[in-house]
Amino acid sequence: MSRPFSYQEATARERVQHLFNPGSFEEFLPPSERVTSPHLPQLNAPVAFDDGVAIGRALLGGVPVYVAAQEGAFMGGAVGEVHGAKLVGLLRKAVADKVAAVVMLVESGGVRLHEANAGLIAVSEVMRALLDARDAGVAVVVLVGGSNGAFGGMGIVTRCANVVIMSEEGRLAMSGPEVIETANGVEEFDSRDRALVWRTTGGKHRYLLCDCQRIVADDVASFRAAAQEAVASLAGGDTALSLEALEAEQKMLSDRLNNYGGLHDPIDIWTAMQMPDAANIPMLDADSFVAAAASHRHGG
Repeated sequence: MSRPFSYQEATARERVQHLFNPGSFEEFLPPSERVTSPHLPQLNAPVAFDDGVAIGRALLGGVPVYVAAQEGAFMGGAVGEVHGAKLVGLLRKAVADKVAAVVMLVESGGVRLHEANAGLIAVSEVMRALLDARDAGVAVVVLVGGSNGAFGGMGIVTRCANVVIMSEEGRLAMSGPEVIETANGVEEFDSRDRALVWRTTGGKHRYLLCDCQRIVADDVASFRAAAQEAVASLAGGDTALSLEALEAEQKMLSDRLNNYGGLHDPIDIWTAMQMPDAANIPMLDADSFVAAAASHRHGG
């Protein structure tokens, strides 16, 4: 039996190669175009000829989709001016070409501090382009399973998608553990406590809090199957963010704060949700976890 191909350990281009139909990926603005950040050389920082993100089109189970894959090995997948412009251009082209869906392989620590305001503006433009795509009938599916997670602005972008698919190893949050510790002290959040970090920002906790819709094993084949199902389920449906959906999301967040705001460890939250054997949730494999969570995900 062959060993599963780890999504977390793969590069952005390896993920694209194995997630989509073999040979179907056609890259827009490939590295040969030498489109690089204009800001990094001024700081004597290295550049990448794709600025840390590959964009293009491919077939997912035979369905044409547009694709964006962030490379966590280049500046942690952080977004700068060119990186963000590529994402915005892809989303706008998806609307113009009326594709079924955009699949975004997010791995990013957020905004590239080297580019400051240019990066912040870029992320805000990505959010607007994503919501415009949804409003135009283009579904957006985000996959999170890289070692850098989805933090900062890209964490917000991720939550703007129609469907978020995560592995247990993936992480999703607004601020990273080191940022929280720096701002509020180790008593607030100890970034060296890796078990706590993954309990708090990892895929299982995000699934239980309804921040992602699917949790899968750290296996490219599992991500591929989940992405195919998500695209198929959204085909021809209403992909836009309605007022009713926004109000339901706001209620969910308010209820979460009211119910769990005073609890400091995810295990306490899982216990309050009446999850069976809450302390052992980190030890469950993805399938066992989903089975255990099925009747409790919306509890509490």
